[in-house]
Amino acid sequence: MRPQDIVILMKIIALGHDKWRNLDLAFSLQISASEVSEALNRCKIAGLIDHKKRNIHSNSLNEFLVYGLKYVFPAEPGAVVKGIPTAHSANPIKEHISSNAIYVWSHEHGNAIGQAIEPLYSTVPATVQEDAKFYELMVIIDTIRVGRVREIKIAIEELHKRIINA
Repeated sequence: MRPQDIVILMKIIALGHDKWRNLDLAFSLQISASEVSEALNRCKIAGLIDHKKRNIHSNSLNEFLVYGLKYVFPAEPGAVVKGIPTAHSANPIKEHISSNAIYVWSHEHGNAIGQAIEPLYSTVPATVQEDAKFYELMVIIDTIRVGRVREIKIAIEELHKRIINA
């Protein structure tokens, strides 16, 4: 697995249908079409997507995200930068948490100042601005990667709403 594999799966979930093309994913995520294809192959081998590479195995993906994500793709808050809010600093997690700490993805067009969190893939800060559902999913993912116990619990509940109960 590579970090962009999770980003691609989250984009597929955000789309909410199986009528997408690899080229559509590549364009919207600013990832090459060949990388999308390779990522989907890795996800098929990992059992996170079906053999036709169209439908996500929700329970398997949820299990991986809840129990493995923070170990495979950990995140540590870094320097204070200008960027786009993430983790508990953005919705849907922000609705449940009150915190003075602000986490952001470094981005020149960001509207917040906070500690930098390295996104799973370099294009995430630019691409989330075009898709609110995708942004929420990536915020949830980052909360699992960097959050404390209470924040992670809320993130898991929000993840279930969007993956399992969708």
